[in-house]
Amino acid sequence: MPLLIDPWSLPDPDQDLPTDAGAARTAIFGGGCFWCTEAVYTAVAGVLEVRPGYAGDSSITADYRTVCTGRTNHAEVIEITYDPAHVTYGQLLKLFFGVAHDPTQKDRQGADVGRQYRSVIFYATPEEQAVARAYMRQLDAAKIYSGPIMTALEPLTAFYVAEPEHHAYAARNPGNPYIAGVSAPKVKKLKQYFSHWLKAGG
Repeated sequence: MPLLIDPWSLPDPDQDLPTDAGAARTAIFGGGCFWCTEAVYTAVAGVLEVRPGYAGDSSITADYRTVCTGRTNHAEVIEITYDPAHVTYGQLLKLFFGVAHDPTQKDRQGADVGRQYRSVIFYATPEEQAVARAYMRQLDAAKIYSGPIMTALEPLTAFYVAEPEHHAYAARNPGNPYIAGVSAPKVKKLKQYFSHWLKAGG
């Protein structure tokens, strides 16, 4: 386990984006298989929608079969639409680094190996870039991981939504061995350490 403290003890970001009421925003994170990261963020209060997809390359090869070859520069990502009055960009980052994936792995997550599974934050604005970079530096300085953070910061050029069969995959396939072994423990961790951030009934 790369995190040397419990996720609850992960520090809050020193910097964050403004909490404008009534103005939905989006965040694009890649943390391995999008089935798993989608399942985490779907349960969070203030998150309005989560869509799996691809970012980091062109539309021509933005399909599951091609991306899974690892021969493109896409990453499997999720697009999180959220209400910043209820959950901030910094809080989404805290879950990204504390629950959703292992930021110390380069071009992989567990048994999923390849550039398409890289740890990456796609920023749409200079403000998002600044907040994410500052938090990564803050976490590295705290020395709370067993290794350095390998998360890439890349400008968002486009988000390509994934095929319909990948949406809500974990929720629709709880008995799938991969979901039970990889996705479910992440959601369990979220509920254990951040129950106060969950949607009602979550």
